[in-house]
Amino acid sequence: MKISNETKVGALTILALALLFIGFNYLKGRDVFSRTKKIYAVFTDLGSLEKSNEVKINGLPIGDVYQKKEKDKDVSAIVVTIQLTRDVNIPKNSVAFISSSLVGSSYIVIERGSSTEMLQDGDTIMTRLETGILGDVKAQLDPTISSVRSLLDSLKKTLAGVNQLLDAENRNNLKQTIANLSTASASLNSLLDSENGSLARTLNNAEKFTASIKESDQDIKRTIQNTKKFSEQLASIPLKTTVDSLDQLISSLKTTMQSINSGQGTLGALVNDRKLYDQLQQTILSAEILMDDLRAHPKRYVQVSVFGKKEKNPPLSAPAKKMTLPDSSHEKK
Repeated sequence: MKISNETKVGALTILALALLFIGFNYLKGRDVFSRTKKIYAVFTDLGSLEKSNEVKINGLPIGDVYQKKEKDKDVSAIVVTIQLTRDVNIPKNSVAFISSSLVGSSYIVIERGSSTEMLQDGDTIMTRLETGILGDVKAQLDPTISSVRSLLDSLKKTLAGVNQLLDAENRNNLKQTIANLSTASASLNSLLDSENGSLARTLNNAEKFTASIKESDQDIKRTIQNTKKFSEQLASIPLKTTVDSLDQLISSLKTTMQSINSGQGTLGALVNDRKLYDQLQQTILSAEILMDDLRAHPKRYVQVSVFGKKEKNPPLSAPAKKMTLPDSSHEKK
C-alpha cells in the first residue's frame, strides 16, 4: 500500500506538535507521562499571580499554578488549581498564601500543618491573605506619597507668598542677613580651629583631665576598697544585740519608775510619802544642830578635869549661821 504525501505531512505535523508539547512541559519541569495530583486553593485576591507560577514548601518548588477560575459570576473568590510535580505529603491543616519578591514573580507558599491526615487528589487546602513585601511597601509608601504631595503644594504657596514679600527693601535686609551669617560662619570656623580654637583648647583640657583621672585610678580603687571594708565592718556590728539590750534597759527603767510611782521601796516611799520626807528633813536638821553645838561647846559632851567646871552656856536650838563649809584643815590643827 502506498502512503500519500498528504498523509506523511499530516503525521509529521502531529508528531512535531506532540514533541513541541512534551518539550515545552519538560522545560517547565512537568513530566507529561506521569500522573500528577491536583489540589485546589480559594483566594479572594490573586494579585500578580499567573499560571505556571511556582508552588513552594519551605522554599522547595513542589508544583505550579495549573488553572485559575472564578468561583461564581460575582467573582467573590477565585479557585486556583495547583498541580503537584513532586510526590510530597501535605497535612490537611496546612495553609496556603500568595507571596511575592521585589524582583521576581508571585508564587504560592504552603505552610505545613501538624495533622497526621494528608491532602488527597482533588482536596481543597485552607488559605489566608498575605500582602507580601510589595504590598507592605506600597501600604507604607502611599501615606508618605500623599504627605509629600501635600507638602509640595504648601511649599508652592509659601514660595509664592515669599516672592510677593521680597520687595527691594526686604531683599536688602536678606543680603544683610546673609552677610551676618557669613561673619558668624567665620567666627565659628575660628572657634572650631583644630590648633588655636576654643573648642580645641577645651578638648585638650578634657584630655588632660582624663589623663589625670587615669593616673589617679589606683587611688580611686583604694578609696573604693576602703569604703567597701568600712561598709562590711558597719554591717558586722551587732546592732540588733545592742538594740535588744537597750530595749531591755528601757523596760527595766520603766519597771523601776512604775515601782517608784507606786510607792514601793525606799525611794518610792520618799517620793510619794510627804510625812516621811518631813520627818527625814527634821532628823537632818536635828543632826545639823547637834553637830554645830558639839563644835561650839565640846566641853558639854566631853567631861575632862583639865577644863575645870562644866559648860554653863545653853545648848543650841537652831543650826549656826554659816557662810561657807567649815575648814577641815583648821580642825586637824
